[in-house]
Amino acid sequence: MKTNIIGVYEDENVLLDAIDRLQAEGVTISDVFSPIPLHRVWEKLNLTTRIPLATFIYGTVGAIATFIFLFWTSVVNYPLKFGGKPLNTLSFIIIMFVLTIAIGTIFTFLTYFLREKMYPGKKVELAVPRTTDDQFTIVIERPLSMSLEEEKKINALLKETGAVEIIETND
Repeated sequence: MKTNIIGVYEDENVLLDAIDRLQAEGVTISDVFSPIPLHRVWEKLNLTTRIPLATFIYGTVGAIATFIFLFWTSVVNYPLKFGGKPLNTLSFIIIMFVLTIAIGTIFTFLTYFLREKMYPGKKVELAVPRTTDDQFTIVIERPLSMSLEEEKKINALLKETGAVEIIETND
């Protein structure tokens, strides 16, 4: 069973300053929840994503598959000559472009939802439901080996940095 220490903040800038202060004190932040996107949090927590790479791969595979399909249908399987034009021209470049974007987008969308385990009917589990409205939270995972002294230090740091509420939850 995991225990989390959650600091609840009311202001975005106070939260960003709190992240800096907590990290300077050596506290490991496991997650940050916010009602709006906070782009600087990614850099502060050193988070990365492979979604752009996956999108590139999906687009490349989609472009190749689309080209093979169009070449097969217009040159190999059912060749038709119109006005003396050669069969193997790239007259279908627009279709390739559109399908490359469509395939990349659809598979990226599916990858994101599968990776985040989001599906219709899933019960939302938020430690602080107000994070979808107007609250910002910092989640610090409390290992079983953490002493009471360390926990008190983290709680004091959260209060000093502007947390309006400190919550402990069990997952």
